[in-house]
Amino acid sequence: MSADRENHEVADMTPTDIALLLADAADEAEIGMAPVEAVIRRGRRRRARRWAVAAATTLVLAGSTGATLAVTGLPGHSDRHAAVAAEPSTLEDRHVDIPQETELARGTDHGKNWRVVVSVWGAPRDASEAAVQLAAMRKYGIESAALPDHGHRHLVGMTSYYSGLYYGDNPLRTIIFGTVKRWEPLTGTSLMSGALPLDKANSGGPDRLVVGAVAITARQVKCGWKDGTGTVVEPQAVAGSPVEWFACTAPEGTAYQNAEVIQ
Repeated sequence: MSADRENHEVADMTPTDIALLLADAADEAEIGMAPVEAVIRRGRRRRARRWAVAAATTLVLAGSTGATLAVTGLPGHSDRHAAVAAEPSTLEDRHVDIPQETELARGTDHGKNWRVVVSVWGAPRDASEAAVQLAAMRKYGIESAALPDHGHRHLVGMTSYYSGLYYGDNPLRTIIFGTVKRWEPLTGTSLMSGALPLDKANSGGPDRLVVGAVAITARQVKCGWKDGTGTVVEPQAVAGSPVEWFACTAPEGTAYQNAEVIQ
């Protein structure tokens, strides 16, 4: 029998066959001076035993539900996924210095484009992160009057949400700003809202823009105007927010009166 044939036969063996082969090899052990042919034969048997062990190991790994453990637990290997999960997230990943921003509405008024955005800022873990966030909020365009009176330390452990208006080339204007330790979602027909004039140059004019938040179960919100008319809108999801948001604009010549969840 050639070595190639022996190799082929060993590959076809079952675990039981392999065990019998090992037992036979032990029984046939010869004592004393061995002829050359016997030495060659035993060399072939040793190769067969090595192939048998390798085949048996493969069968065990293939049939084991712990195959992943067998690979990742070998010397020189590490659980890469566990290491990645243990790494602390960056400020950017947690949206401390770069918020999650969602465009809520856009339009044109007196030939000028406007848009409403809502940004959600992650909670800083300590005073140094809070200082970074406060600087980022100022750079983002949040007005100083809307920022915490007690400095950056007031932001530690707090999630902040901000809705603002861009109108033409004017700077970002605050509509709603808040910081919360734990942002509780609204329920039922609960609603929070704010209103302001569209054009900053007409800051004393009618409050034609309304922005607010409602429970995620709300389907429609009605904005009522002082002339008795109203506008119905559907709230939308905002990244990082447990509530949904809406925006309404009053027709020219009237202003905001109320807002309510109607469905």
